[in-house]
Amino acid sequence: MGHTSDEEPNLKKLLWFCVVSLLVGITTTTLSRSQDRDGNEGIRGRFVGAWRLAWLEEEGADGKIHRADCTGLLVYTRDGHMSVQVMYRNPQAGTNAAPVQYAQDGYEASFGTYEIDERAHSFTYHVEGALVRTLIGKDLTRVYDFSGKQLIVKSSSPDEHWRVAWEHY
Repeated sequence: MGHTSDEEPNLKKLLWFCVVSLLVGITTTTLSRSQDRDGNEGIRGRFVGAWRLAWLEEEGADGKIHRADCTGLLVYTRDGHMSVQVMYRNPQAGTNAAPVQYAQDGYEASFGTYEIDERAHSFTYHVEGALVRTLIGKDLTRVYDFSGKQLIVKSSSPDEHWRVAWEHY
């Protein structure tokens, strides 16, 4: 049997409906896969990317908080990896130009994985490799806050008195 001219517009409508449904299904599947495994797609998305060091405040030998003269790079990946590098521009020989537990000769470098605890406004950095080898294998909990375009990070340890601000590239 042949198709009549009345059936052709209905077939075109059905075909168009199938194509649109397929595209909506693909888009929905793609968006749902972009959510991270922990359900933190919103907050994790804010972390992901490369960040430049805006400023770093730390406690000086005099017990006062000072801005350090340094530059740095922080990278978070969508799949839960991160790395950080900080270079103190003018480390003084024989002085503590950087927190000794994180830096060596005025340079800090480490990489690993991270997990976000959105309720506590913290993330845990699982150090897999570091210039300061005593950091390898440690879990470092950091408190975070977003302020405008900046990601502000500080230690959760009451013994550490530093804060750092990062800005997306």
